[in-house]
Amino acid sequence: MDTIPGALYLGDQRTRFRVWAPFVSHLELRLLGPADRLVSLPPAGDGYFQAVVPGVEPGALYAYRLDERLERPDPASRRQPKGVHGPSEVVEGAFAWEDSSWSGLPLTDYIIYELHIGTFTPQGTFEAVINHLPILRQLGITALEFMPLAQFPGHRNWGYDGVYPYAVQDSYGGARALKRLVNACHRHGLAVILDVVYNHLGPEGNYLWDFGPYFSDAYRTPWGEAINFDGPDSDPVRQFFIDNALYWITEFHVDALRLDALHAIVDPSARPFLQDLAEAVQARAAQLGRQVFLIAESDRNDPRFIRPLSEGGLGLDAHWNDDFHHALHVLLTNEQQGYYRDFGGLQDLAAAWRDGFVYDGRYSLYRRRRHGASSASLPADRFVAFAQNHDQVGNRARGERLGHLVSWEAAKLAAAVVVWSPSIPLLFMGEEYGETAPFLYFTSHGDPDLIAAVRRGRRQEFLHWEEDPPDPQAPETFQQSQLHQELRREGRHAILQAYYQEALRWRREVPALAQLRKEDMVVQILEPAATLFVHRWCPGSEAVTLFNFESATQEVAVPLPAGTWMVLMHSAATRWSGPGDNLPGPLVSSGECVINLPSLCAILLQRRLDI
Repeated sequence: MDTIPGALYLGDQRTRFRVWAPFVSHLELRLLGPADRLVSLPPAGDGYFQAVVPGVEPGALYAYRLDERLERPDPASRRQPKGVHGPSEVVEGAFAWEDSSWSGLPLTDYIIYELHIGTFTPQGTFEAVINHLPILRQLGITALEFMPLAQFPGHRNWGYDGVYPYAVQDSYGGARALKRLVNACHRHGLAVILDVVYNHLGPEGNYLWDFGPYFSDAYRTPWGEAINFDGPDSDPVRQFFIDNALYWITEFHVDALRLDALHAIVDPSARPFLQDLAEAVQARAAQLGRQVFLIAESDRNDPRFIRPLSEGGLGLDAHWNDDFHHALHVLLTNEQQGYYRDFGGLQDLAAAWRDGFVYDGRYSLYRRRRHGASSASLPADRFVAFAQNHDQVGNRARGERLGHLVSWEAAKLAAAVVVWSPSIPLLFMGEEYGETAPFLYFTSHGDPDLIAAVRRGRRQEFLHWEEDPPDPQAPETFQQSQLHQELRREGRHAILQAYYQEALRWRREVPALAQLRKEDMVVQILEPAATLFVHRWCPGSEAVTLFNFESATQEVAVPLPAGTWMVLMHSAATRWSGPGDNLPGPLVSSGECVINLPSLCAILLQRRLDI
């Protein structure tokens, strides 16, 4: 614990302060308040300054004075009560945890629900989320994924502009409220995933440049200079972010970290930062006796991220599969702009189900080069599948959800494709009941020049659209993105939520679906019909899923293995406000069965083994 940066309260009115500042010759701690005072922090070697300071308790405000000229918040601040430009605060780390019996869930049991704290409830706080945990658990969710929580400028932000990686966003309720939420999640049997950003810091309130070489001018990212993971003096930078991961896992009992945009972490060293991070997290998980996971997000389609360390990989546990989303989205919407131009046939969705990455080294029209590498040898449970997420919704000009773009039947089909996939399913907040609010891009920066630059950049990004995107800085842009949770209980919204709940129940209860193995699965496209046929099995269980993407009803010869098959769920059933399922009873097959498939439908069949 002694090596972790920041202010650590030791009890008895004593606080240890530690900061890495190799750019600084003389560093002082300024304690603000009625008894404003300066304390010199002595060098502790390797560019660190450290001291145990008496008379400092939780609640004390402080800043660092650098070479008697600059005053800056703590790079490892635990709280910024007056915003990103204000002083840091000493916090009390002790908390009465009630999850001693919680050791986490296997990754194969994860059903992920991604949410943004600020828009999930009208209050926009950690505390307000707690009341919604029972209904999410009843839905079938087993893991909540929070978009980034590190302190960002203002009160409205997606979280990817965070500038204090150790400080919990104050407007959401701060560190203790987050611990109460995690504690409640574990009480309800829900794992907690935190989205962390180790590829850049936001542009406003980022003062790490004044302390040391946290950034490198050797590489650029879409957000500016890259973090220095491989250049001179990079060892303490790597340790800063590794300690941050361990901080969330240890101090906040977080079960998994989603690592944002790993393609923007440039580290060609023989022992990459991500390998060190994976080893450190695995060691800490073993020490704590818990299951802890690292989930990659990257557009490189690089299977090395999720290959085990023993096989020369980087040792991360799972990977968001954008290809799955793109293939499904294009089939349902026929959109072809941007990266969607690389997708368009049912064979792409079949490849995502069967192999993981669709672009496995083949040529990409969008990138105008070969892209990716094969992931066919990797287990299915190393991939996270989704029809929607914050990126794919929020990075549209108008923030349209899938339900805004496709029909009712297509929305149910998309849900089944994700939920019954052999990968780890992820739902984006509100999709389970057909939320009507968009999810827009919003900010509340304080720097007028930055505000103007963000507005210009957003307009430039959608230059060829018919109208400008909403103003990210306007409060109403944020307000329009807030969920209408009351819709869960109304009309078709309630039907859709029940549909998701039923689909998730069958995923759990049918062993052939619950077992995520590529080896025990056949994926086949039924021609000329646009239907995906998937046969899965395990000892004592056999299931078939049919996904029809045709816009008209059709008769399809289905290679159903011989036996009697029960219809467990049919998206076209009148129960789900569909046109009718036309499959009133069991199907008896001698190896092939002709089935009348309504347009845009999903069917789950289970073989009877008792006759």
